[in-house]
Amino acid sequence: MIFTTPLKSNSVKIMLLGSGELGKEVAIEANRLGCEVIAVDRYPNAPAMLVAQKSHVVDMKNKEALLEIIRMEKPDYILPEIEALSIEALFEAQHEGFNVIPNAEAVNKTMHRKNIRVFAAQELGLKTSKYRFVKSLDELKNAVKELGIPCVVKPVMSSSGHGQSIIKDESEIVKAWEFALEDARGSADELIVEEFINFDYEITLLTARNDNETVFCPPIGHIQKDGDYIFSWQPMQMSEVALAKSQEIAKAITDGLGGRGIFGVELFIAGDEVYFSEVSPRPHDTGMVTMISQTQSEFALHIRAVLNLPLGFEFIKEAASAALKSKVDSYNPIFEVPDEVFSNDSRFVVFGKPESHKDRRMGVLLVSGDNSLQRAKDMITQIHVK
Repeated sequence: MIFTTPLKSNSVKIMLLGSGELGKEVAIEANRLGCEVIAVDRYPNAPAMLVAQKSHVVDMKNKEALLEIIRMEKPDYILPEIEALSIEALFEAQHEGFNVIPNAEAVNKTMHRKNIRVFAAQELGLKTSKYRFVKSLDELKNAVKELGIPCVVKPVMSSSGHGQSIIKDESEIVKAWEFALEDARGSADELIVEEFINFDYEITLLTARNDNETVFCPPIGHIQKDGDYIFSWQPMQMSEVALAKSQEIAKAITDGLGGRGIFGVELFIAGDEVYFSEVSPRPHDTGMVTMISQTQSEFALHIRAVLNLPLGFEFIKEAASAALKSKVDSYNPIFEVPDEVFSNDSRFVVFGKPESHKDRRMGVLLVSGDNSLQRAKDMITQIHVK
């Protein structure tokens, strides 16, 4: 009988903290460059776990449990792909010499709307909407009076825009307060109230940086429903002045946060005026359109930036994405996808989530070429989860 000893991997080890659909695409791009991927999430068979070399299921908010896995696996890079995790674990891991992407403080600032708004507006002097932070219903009522109606109410911590609402009448204040608290995380007793900017449109400006360069993807327009993206398209047509200001703001915020990786910078555009909204230090859901519109997707650029590789890419042609949200609860989801979706300029990507729930994002439709947004809107209605 012959026994063999497994060889110790000499690959770069990348640990994903959060293994959803965006993490899955990051894992695929990391694998293409020979990296070993360790996928971590709170539930088994998360999308990125399907393509990773190793996986762990853990309470992501448990500092010691998260640190135990980090210390055991000893990754070269830790990529937080979600916000619902222990920031204390990231600071401790970084203190112990682990490389957190982009860095623990950037994750801390961006996962909390109060931190990033104060940083952007007060420390960097970026143009934002007027805002107030409130911890009680009475404080919310006072903030609404100061900022005027309409105004926007959000939890200071939430996922994918959940808990966000627009107050259009005083009678909606209590409902907005309760709705925000339902989806709040962490500091559940604090909300941010923002002046309503009568903007023409909003964009995501994907901004990738390594130690040597910063690159911008063409601006991405998007449509949200209940604070969650449902359609995005690239490029968003905008004036040269507004685009230049957008890139200036994106450069300032990403330089201020520091580190390597891709950042999803969210901006409001009103004419040629640009207002900073939020930033995510990781691939952005609206950026899934880059899987068909660019020679290097946002996920490929993210891994290149992490590894400090050149960030060159080309924009191919206009494209759009449409998120498929489930209308049913299923523990064995089945997809009905018409043949015409699989054409020379369109395709459907299944995320691989083990269960579907009402309004859970289960896949994305990608369409390129002329009239791509309208085609995506029409085509997504033909795809169903059962």
